[in-house]
Order: sequence, then structure tokens, then C-alpha cells
Amino acid sequence: MLKPKVLLVNDHPASLLALKTLLLSGPESGEYELITATSGAEALREVLRHRFAVILLDISMPGMDGFETAEIIHSHFRLASIPIIFITAHYADELNRLKGYEQGAVDYLITPVIPQVLRSKISVFIELAKKNIQLQSQKEALAMRNRDLQIQQMEDLKRINATLEEEIIERRQAEERAHELAIRDPLTGLMNRRSLAEHLEHATVRAARRGELLALLFLDMDRFKAINDTLGHDAGDELLCQVARRISAAVRESDVVARLGGDEFVVLMEDLPSYAAASEVARKIVKTYEEPFSVASQNVNTSVSIGISLFPQDGTSVNELMRSADLAMYHAKQERRGSVQFFHEELNARMVERSQLEQELQHALENDEFELYYQPKVDAATGRVAGVEALLRWHHPRLGLLSGGQFIPAALDTGKVVPIGEWVISAACAQAKLWQESGAGLPSIPIAVNIAIPQIYANLPEVIDRALREYGVPPSSLQLEITESLLIEDIERATSVLREISESGITIAIDDFGTGYSSLSVLKTLPIDVLKIDQSFVRDLGKDLGDNAIVAAIVNMARALALRVVAEGVETQEQLNILRQLGCDEHQGYFYSKPLPAALVAEQLGRTNSTSSTSHA
Repeated sequence: MLKPKVLLVNDHPASLLALKTLLLSGPESGEYELITATSGAEALREVLRHRFAVILLDISMPGMDGFETAEIIHSHFRLASIPIIFITAHYADELNRLKGYEQGAVDYLITPVIPQVLRSKISVFIELAKKNIQLQSQKEALAMRNRDLQIQQMEDLKRINATLEEEIIERRQAEERAHELAIRDPLTGLMNRRSLAEHLEHATVRAARRGELLALLFLDMDRFKAINDTLGHDAGDELLCQVARRISAAVRESDVVARLGGDEFVVLMEDLPSYAAASEVARKIVKTYEEPFSVASQNVNTSVSIGISLFPQDGTSVNELMRSADLAMYHAKQERRGSVQFFHEELNARMVERSQLEQELQHALENDEFELYYQPKVDAATGRVAGVEALLRWHHPRLGLLSGGQFIPAALDTGKVVPIGEWVISAACAQAKLWQESGAGLPSIPIAVNIAIPQIYANLPEVIDRALREYGVPPSSLQLEITESLLIEDIERATSVLREISESGITIAIDDFGTGYSSLSVLKTLPIDVLKIDQSFVRDLGKDLGDNAIVAAIVNMARALALRVVAEGVETQEQLNILRQLGCDEHQGYFYSKPLPAALVAEQLGRTNSTSSTSHA
């Protein structure tokens, strides 16, 4: 009777020998046949040749790892029932164990394994395979006895020939399927990273030999994680499939489209008439995103940011071209989502500088390199200072004084924005306490601090309460400013947190209002007290009647919601006069004062409010 077969897959010679010795030295080693493979690809060939009772599969292998090998094996209908036991020394955490079971594993063992445990686990499947073989043998024997020998021989010959033909066809189809799985993304059917690298390597050789133009487009979807988390992974997969179809329809027939993984796609364009053709195709892809996607019975709006690298000026190797296109894509996301950017050396230098800046941020808090500057907000009717906005400055040891816009994006990327935000809240409370106790006649005005969305997810109410109690200042000493465009990304979570803060007595302002496209219904649900009109609408007051109308509409809407209105970026007397006529409550900008250190702004506050009091006496 045929013996059951066990497949042992491990790329490490010593580990393979150790496990092989362990299995062949056991008392039941004569009950089965052991076959070994040293890679995922070799394992795929063996499962097409043999039927196995069980597969012992290593995870950490170069090229095709154990998880990917298991996924490919179980994707074939005839092989889906083969039990797989993962054996690994490098993936000993629960997440990888869970991943192993998700790939269909029946067990997940960490080396060094206990010989008796491994042998007992294998013996279960060996016995099952032996019974199947025995049943099959008995069935064939019974059939032989029930037929005439000559007829049986003829029928057997026909059946064997037919089976052989079917197996040949099935094996060919299985090999084609295995080949497709090795070079294609299983979700979208596009080429995968490995296949793209091979195509790109050949393409650069051809382009260099023929003197042809070549471009690489690196695409990354905007807001995909939020969509995936909100609608679920099945909806996310469906969205990726729709995106793949739209990209394929937008490019030339000769272009290669690949999915690297996640929401990252790449387009390889060879034999270009000009580099401008790459830009045209990229913008065509961007335009395909203008129509909403229909996912999970909902219309989903998203966009794509594209970086473009060119051969040979942006790189001559696969890694160089991919890196340059990736950097250009990242730059496109930073500049404006849904945009297209070419790579250039200046961009490369900028990314190196940004990386260094991210590292230096780790030391800035420890070395007390941050300082708050303050810009007054002035009552438009009385001229009195109604509050100040705290603006973060970094006394950088290498680059000098930096404004928040120069390093806050890096802080967001590195996760440093939360501790920096806590420092700002604490420093603002400390300054409020100093001004209140100075005895210099300074007014008790709120200090506005800017809040980033990650802070809302980091126990913001507790952070604020702790700072207020530490310095003994009332909640009216603080005002929170939250950018409208960031707020609407997670309106439910933000509303809950902001309502808790508002109930404590702290006022809340929506910053850069008019740029985030929030609806009136959203504004009604938020516990806000102030709207700050974005400076882009203030800049052309008196020159552009459209901006006058926008500001007037915002003021009227604020009145209907019982909100105060602050105009940002006021730089001229003419702008201030128009704002007063339109009914704006407060103004802020260089016309009154640029941001100043605490000592200088305190002097200015004392002079301004004393003069204003005299003039209104």
C-alpha cells in the first residue's frame, strides 16, 4: 500500500536537517514518506506532483515567505484541504500566529519544537491519509472483482488514458495558475511588485540601448485608510478593484500597471514621445477620480496623488527610479492632495532635510527649544485687545527661529504633535498666570491655542484640565482653535470631545473658516463660539466683490448661529474699514501687530488698552 507523504519546507539547511532528522528518527518514521523543499517556489512544484498528508512550512524564507506560499497552495481548489503546520523561530507573536491561522494553518509551532509534540501532531494526519489510501484501495479491488477481466482491462486502459489526459490538463492549468499567482496581485489581477521590478529592469536596459524615453508613475490614494476603517475591509477591497480598472482604462495599451500593495499603484510608461506625455497620462488618471466610486451602496469620493520619475535623470536602476517616484508622490501629498509632481534633486535634498528635522524634533522638547509668540485679536468696534493667539516657534540650534508651518507637518508624521501640543497648552496656561499676577494692568483675556486632530484622540480634556489646575487659572483663560478642514475628517469623535471641553467653560473657535467645505448642519452640531474667516477671503477685500460677498455671507451665518466672527490676515486700513461695515467682531493680522514674544506683546497690550480706555471714556 502507498505510504502517506509529508512535505517539509525550510530554506535554512541546518534547520531543514534538524527537522528531517527529528522526523526520520521517530518510531513512526517508516509509516510515511518525507519530501523536502528549500523554498516556496519549490514547495509549489512539489504540491503539484504529490498528494500530501500534511505540510510543515517555515515562514521566514526569501522571495516567497511561508504566509504567501500557504495562500497560493490553498487558493487551488484541489489543494485547499491539505493541512499546513507553520514552524518558525522568527514570528513568535500573537499577530503572526493569527495571520498564520487566517492563511488556513491547522497549527503554529515555535522552534525549538518538542519532538514528541511534533510527531504526535503529524501522526494524526498520517493515520487519516492511510485510511483514505486504504479505502481507495478497497474500492478499486471491489470494482475489479465485479467485472470481467478482459472488459475490465479495456475499461481500465480507457479510464487511465482519460485520467492521464485530465491530469495533464489539470497540471498545466495548475502550473499556469501558480505562475499567475507568482506574478499577479490576487485582488486586482494587476502585476505585483516582483513582476513590476522584472519589467522595469528590462525596460531600463531597452531604453538605454535604443535611446528611448521612460517614465515611472507612483500613485497613492488619498484618505484610503479612513474609507477602509469606516466602510470595512471588504468595501476597501472593492474600492481598490474599481481603482485598478479606472487606472488601466486611463493609460495607454502598452503601459504596465501594477499594484505594490495597500493603496499604492505604479504605472510604467515606455517609448514616450516626450516626458510631457507622462504628465498628460498622470492628469488623466487624476481626472478619473472626479466621479465618485460606488462602494457598499454608497458614493465614495477620493483622489490620488502621483509622483513621476524619469529615466535616466532620476535614476538608472529599479531601486533608484522607484525611490525617486515615491519621493515625488510624497511631495505631491504634502503640496496638495490629488496633484502630480515630478522628481528633482531639490526635492531629494528637501526630503533629506525633512528627515533630519524629524530626528531633531525628538530633542527639542527635552532641550527647551520651543517658545510661544502671541498675536493680538482686536475688537473691531472699540479697538481694545480681545484676546491673543499663541503661535509656536522653535529656536532651532542649526536653522534659527522656525515658525510652526516649517516643522508641524514633520511633527504630525513622526507622532510628536501630541507631546508638543501638550507643551503649548501648559505654556499658555503658565503665561496666563504670569500676566494675571504681574500687576501691570494687563487685561484678563483668553489665549487661543491651535489644536491638531491627533490631540483630540489623546485625552485632550484631561490634558487641559491638568494644565488649568497646575497653574490655577480659570477655563476662560483658554480658547481652542481647530482648523475646519481637519475637523470634518472625524466629525462625530471631534464633536463629543469638544462638547466636553466647551461645558468646562473654554471657548472654541473654528480656524481658517471657508476652506473646509463644512455644511451648516455640521456647524449647528458643534459646540463652537467663534468663526475665524480665512485670510484668503480677506486679502482681496475692496478689490474682489466676490470676497466681499463671501465675508458678508459668513458674518450673516455667524449671526444666525450666535457666533462671534474674527477676520484673519488683516493688513490694511481699507480691509479693516470693510470688515467693520460688514459687521465683523474682531480682526487679527499685521495691520495691528505681527506675532511677538510674551514680554513685547505685554507692553503692547498695556499701551493699547489704556489708550483705548481713554478714547472711549
